[in-house]
Amino acid sequence: MAIKRIHFLVHGSVQGVFYRKFAVDAARKYSLTGFVRNIPNGKVEGEAQGEEDLIRQFVKDLDKGPELANVIRVDQSEKEVVDGETEFRKVKNPR
Repeated sequence: MAIKRIHFLVHGSVQGVFYRKFAVDAARKYSLTGFVRNIPNGKVEGEAQGEEDLIRQFVKDLDKGPELANVIRVDQSEKEVVDGETEFRKVKNPR
């Protein structure tokens, strides 16, 4: 299966509801690497890398979110694969 990387942007009520922890737990469940962070406009963004099918399942999880979240939509776009990345984590500023 091909490895791919996506950038994702989650719209809705997704800050202050443990959304980033939810994203980290989901990414680790699928053995993905990348990051997630809150951004000043109230959205959550990140990048995820791994097998294409697992990325697809991860995005479905992001679309549901944790119980307290109200996800309106998840935008995604493809990015270039990053070599040497070993984990998925919460960050304040990516790289």
